[in-house]
Amino acid sequence: MPDISAPAVPGTASASEEKLAYRLFTGADDRAFCERVSAALAEGYVLHGSPAATFNGSTVIVAQALVLPSAIASADAAVANAVDDLDTGEFGEEEAFEGHA
Repeated sequence: MPDISAPAVPGTASASEEKLAYRLFTGADDRAFCERVSAALAEGYVLHGSPAATFNGSTVIVAQALVLPSAIASADAAVANAVDDLDTGEFGEEEAFEGHA
């Protein structure tokens, strides 16, 4: 399965294109796959989760997710804001737990 998250030729994305926050690389477990992941790391992406691997009968196929650190920070901030909203929400503490043992 080809990687559709990256340009066909490395470095061909125009400067005006915004980087995707999330990319999933898939392919045969070979040097080319490692070079694609390495290039994304050099562009500022970080590994997200463990790699996955499977065997299709003749080749090991791998997958690796990568994200931009700013996407992680943005998601963390959104979660923190949601928790703050719950803490200071429209319900008082007594109402929030009404009906719970």
